[in-house]
Amino acid sequence: MALYSAAAAVLEGLERGDGGIKSLVYNSRFPHVRQLYALVSETLRYSPVLEKLLAGAALLQAEKKLPPQLAKVLVYDLLFGKGLKCGGRWKALARRHRARLEAELARLKVQQKVSRNEDLLAPVQAASPGASQVPRYVRVNTLKTCVDDVIDFFKRQGYSFLGKAASMEELRALSGKKFSLDLHLPELLVFPPQTDFHDNLLYTSGHIILQDKASCLPAFLLGPADGSHVIDACAAPGNKTSHLAAILKNKGQIFAFDVDTKRLATMNTMLMRAGVTSFQLAQQDFLTVDPGDPKYSKVTHILLDPSCSGSGMVNRLPREEAAPSAERLQALAGFQRKALSHALRFPALERLVYSTCSLHREENEDVVQAVLQERGSAFRLVNAFPSWPCRGLAAFPGAQCCLRASPADTLTHGFFVAVLEPCGEGAAAPSSLPVAAEENPQHSEGMAPGAAPKKRKRKKQRVKE
Repeated sequence: MALYSAAAAVLEGLERGDGGIKSLVYNSRFPHVRQLYALVSETLRYSPVLEKLLAGAALLQAEKKLPPQLAKVLVYDLLFGKGLKCGGRWKALARRHRARLEAELARLKVQQKVSRNEDLLAPVQAASPGASQVPRYVRVNTLKTCVDDVIDFFKRQGYSFLGKAASMEELRALSGKKFSLDLHLPELLVFPPQTDFHDNLLYTSGHIILQDKASCLPAFLLGPADGSHVIDACAAPGNKTSHLAAILKNKGQIFAFDVDTKRLATMNTMLMRAGVTSFQLAQQDFLTVDPGDPKYSKVTHILLDPSCSGSGMVNRLPREEAAPSAERLQALAGFQRKALSHALRFPALERLVYSTCSLHREENEDVVQAVLQERGSAFRLVNAFPSWPCRGLAAFPGAQCCLRASPADTLTHGFFVAVLEPCGEGAAAPSSLPVAAEENPQHSEGMAPGAAPKKRKRKKQRVKE
């Protein structure tokens, strides 16, 4: 029952405008935040359908003590989810109305001339541009397994592997139980939209990470070499941190910061499950970290993904999709400029990646431009991923070195990435990075961008069903 109550509480908080889905989930007292996040997300996705079912079956009229948000969660899990594995008296209540709800679901399918539950979502997705076309991306966790073994595992589960995709159109055409290797990132598998792996053995054991392709770009472009000392400045929930560890092959040191205790605790659990070993978590505001502390004297790479408006997330609620006010954008951009300027003060820094899941130039190109102007000629933008199709907005000279991502152009969430390097005496010559996957067909595990391909070794730990 605790799961359903927690999910209902998050939905109520979203309606009140208390925060976004991530913040409300992570601030809840529910111990299994990933399970809670998945249930809330799916209930939201089916929300218009659930409202029709509740109205058609007159469930809330028949059960006046049943809170509306709890009713949505129960009916979602009863008809579309796991079938009410918990719930106590509320489970019994929902099951009493199961026949009526199933009849209403069948009537709705006939009315809309569809046969699958997922097809009921089409009108809802059309109202949220981009949401329906973003595939399910699965990053293979090379700390525990390898790409070939994961592909073999999915084949044994009845999936059909189509090989490495040659174009965005091939990814857009994925359907059913077909999947491909991504055309850009070497350890990323691509499945049709809404494919659910939250209960899959590979996910629960940490062999795969469910992470949007755009979110994989920052660690991939940072590309620290084995043994590097790296800072993940705003780390929770930890997907990028685990990606950094995989690139480092657990050889080196990651310093990860976040101000929220619960988020750090959840992140610690996630990193342990993913097999990450060389990391230190700190409940600390990155802006208070002393760049001159000897502890960080060997930090050569920094990943900075600060708080932002989140306007690039395609699964946002209508309440969240409203454009942030000018005051809100100004406040966010002010913090982002401070964080970026602070990160560039670390004395041994060789490369920094700045990223956001925002579409607004104020949080992206404008922030980078302001900090580069502030630092004079000390740092430069690197031409990141030349083969990537979407570049930065022409806000200033060099903006084309930056990357942008969007559902329409890259089949991902909206994202922005900039790569900075020092350009003082002794700095490396201007570079373009990385070698794209299409230029290097090997599935090199954790290979640093631009590094020479290595002979792939079979991992000792083979995935078994």
